Amino acid sequence: MNATTPGPESTPAPAPTPAPGRIVLLTTSHRVAPGLLSWPAWEALRTADRVLCADGTHPQLPYLSEAGITVVESSPTAEELVAACAGGHTVVIVATGEGEPALTDGLARLAGSGRVHMPELELLPASYDLPGARLLDLVQVMDRIRVECPWSSQQTHKGLAKYGIEEAYELVEAIEEGDRDELREELGDVLLQVVFHARIAEEDPDTPFSIDDVAGGIVTKLIHRHPHVFGDETASTPEEVKAHWLRTKAEEKRRTSVTEGIPMGQPGLALAAKLASRVRTAGLEVPLPLPEGGGIGYELLALAVRAEADGVDPEAALRAAGRAYRDAIRAVEGGGAGG
Repeated sequence: MNATTPGPESTPAPAPTPAPGRIVLLTTSHRVAPGLLSWPAWEALRTADRVLCADGTHPQLPYLSEAGITVVESSPTAEELVAACAGGHTVVIVATGEGEPALTDGLARLAGSGRVHMPELELLPASYDLPGARLLDLVQVMDRIRVECPWSSQQTHKGLAKYGIEEAYELVEAIEEGDRDELREELGDVLLQVVFHARIAEEDPDTPFSIDDVAGGIVTKLIHRHPHVFGDETASTPEEVKAHWLRTKAEEKRRTSVTEGIPMGQPGLALAAKLASRVRTAGLEVPLPLPEGGGIGYELLALAVRAEADGVDPEAALRAAGRAYRDAIRAVEGGGAGG
């Protein structure tokens, strides 16, 4: 009698795990014109099963609609978003300006639990800031301050003039001290003065201009005065560059005197050195004034002219000497206090 040995029981194959899908968090820069998105961003939007945005007034939405992309105004929780991706679906979230921190925190919490089969998560920058983009933020902030701040809204060009001088001196001090953090801050303070004055100028009823006009003017000037960069001229040394600059500047200003354009209100040593520089560059022979009886002012003038001829900035040299004198004073003060 033949015994039949039963074979192993057949077990059903496990059901395939459903594909978890994909979540794409699409970020954009408010400093780039809406609709100017990267190609990967447009591809993600076109191929997505659903496109969601919590902000119905998001500046990108009209452009997405024009491109035929349907965007649903929705603020799903992390759990709802994961469920929407089940079965291999792709959901694109058009991020608001805050970047959806509640949603991303929720997704991180789910992923960390180890109990949820998470979809693929992708952060996709759709537009990037260009160099100088933060200047747009500065203009926007200045616009708001000018309207809403009781002090700033009352300021005039004349009232702000003293601050421009102070900030310029503080910038020079930061440069001479070699403090990089201070230099960055002082450059910002000087930039603020430029933006502030330009914002005030927009309100002039007769001859208004804006920060764009200011920037446009200096761009035009720089291009015109650098024909060796933007034109057909050549320059291989700093001296040749300076010659180009002076020639084009003379053509622009059509001045009748080398003294035109020199601010007479600047510090005395700097003024004397600037006048001497103009005389030397123009090749003029101008004797120094020596009135009867002389005087300390004329002696300082002669020193400033001599310094300029030797390639020394007399104003900077005197500041350096002043700092050394300050340190000597503090040394004496410290010695006296300890005695």
